[in-house]
Amino acid sequence: MARLPFIAGNWKMNKTVGEALDLIRGLKTAISEVKGVEVAVAPPFTALHAVYKELEGSSIRLAAQNLYWEEKGAFTGEISPLMLKEVGCQYVIVGHSERRQFFGESDETVNRRISAALARA
Repeated sequence: MARLPFIAGNWKMNKTVGEALDLIRGLKTAISEVKGVEVAVAPPFTALHAVYKELEGSSIRLAAQNLYWEEKGAFTGEISPLMLKEVGCQYVIVGHSERRQFFGESDETVNRRISAALARA
């Protein structure tokens, strides 16, 4: 069985919650007739819940831009796979070149993130 083509938009560190909702409303209208492709958006963490609520009933899926490998703990600024799942994320971007370049992520830490994501999928 062939897999559907997959298109994801990574918003990076752009869009306030209000701007994100405006973009999603427009995107839903723009692609309402598109068939044969899976679409996901990866807004900033601050907009995940609001975007998820706005996506209800649409075919667009929600993705996070990163995750940490621990479920909870004293990891200031990080977000766990369980937190992402609870706000409706079905996908997560792991090992992005910017995370490696600017935040020093390595093959080891990317592997830990992937393992955590798959364990909670």
